[in-house]
Amino acid sequence: MQPTLVAVAHGSRDPRALHTALALLERVRELRPRLDVRLGHIELNEPLLDDTLDGLSGSAVLVPLLLGRGYHVKRDLPAAAARAGHLLTRVAAPLGPHPLLVEALYERLLETGWTPAPGSAVVLAAAGSRDPDSAADTRRTAAQLGERLGGVPVTCAYASAAAPSAPEAVRALAARGHHRIAVASYFAAPGRFAAQTAAAAAPGLAAAPLGDHPALARLLLHRYDEARALPAGGAVPIRPELVSA
Repeated sequence: MQPTLVAVAHGSRDPRALHTALALLERVRELRPRLDVRLGHIELNEPLLDDTLDGLSGSAVLVPLLLGRGYHVKRDLPAAAARAGHLLTRVAAPLGPHPLLVEALYERLLETGWTPAPGSAVVLAAAGSRDPDSAADTRRTAAQLGERLGGVPVTCAYASAAAPSAPEAVRALAARGHHRIAVASYFAAPGRFAAQTAAAAAPGLAAAPLGDHPALARLLLHRYDEARALPAGGAVPIRPELVSA
């Protein structure tokens, strides 16, 4: 029996977030039809992660629908796995940084009609965290996205807990002479932070959140397969050189 893949979302008061997570997991099931795929939330939405794990038997791999290292990945997921003593559990690395995320960001930008041209720049808008590892992961993704865009400047911005904000980042780029500024949404699903940062792009372009992009479904399975190689009870090391593999 393959371990159950438990995708762990943060949770949101925006109902679109739950619908987006469910749509993403349907893509995962299409790619691997025989795999048992479940959803659990850290907070705010049902099913909560503990409830999902309580309903399982055998073994499970917890795959965070989170884009970098931070408190939830480092503390909450291992703690939830430890509480599920009836299961053999493994904890996967966060989704990012990873080239598949960069591909999804790139395609979301193209969907807005954005094309690189003189004066172009991009703001990579993320949730933000007080954890320096999380900020480092966002910066690595920004650098990778800049390479994917052929050298277009990409600067990070944050909705909370870190600076600069998206409006501040847009103003700073404009002051440096960039007049075609787009916002790339480094969020797994729609919600308050995603909407807040998208507004900073006006009158420019703002990409949709990553959502159920097919690249994310492939990445979920990649992180699952990585973790399956661990001994039961283990967690994928989240040193940055391994997270980006």
